[in-house]
Amino acid sequence: MISARAQSGLTLVEVLVAMVLLAILLIPAIQALQTGIVGADVHGDVALNHFRLTSRVEELLAEPYANLAEAAADAGSPGTPTTYSEAPGPTGRLIVYLSPVDGDNADADDDLFTGVDAGLLWIRVDVEGSIHSLQTLRAQAVSYTH
Repeated sequence: MISARAQSGLTLVEVLVAMVLLAILLIPAIQALQTGIVGADVHGDVALNHFRLTSRVEELLAEPYANLAEAAADAGSPGTPTTYSEAPGPTGRLIVYLSPVDGDNADADDDLFTGVDAGLLWIRVDVEGSIHSLQTLRAQAVSYTH
């Protein structure tokens, strides 16, 4: 016969108690990880939109000024999308707005789009269906001769 002192190992009750404790402790840990995963997805969308916007603005800044000015004139107003916008389709397309701008506010009305300055364009790119946008100014290159 084996005495009680000679037994080694765990009893079935001890194993079950340990498994129940692990299950109780793992549930909050898994929920915390799930929140992190959701946050990573949201951050990934924000980062993707940022890079898409930055890329499109860089492409526009590389365009000849005359082409941009022509597209702004064709649009007619700052709130009208230009031909540089992506074709209509799924939500998330990039919409480009171009307009001459009043950079020096010489008319003192604090409106960027009245009393416009020659050779200065406002560029805004929006991600359709989101709050993400990027805007900048583009000046016409001036060459000086002596």
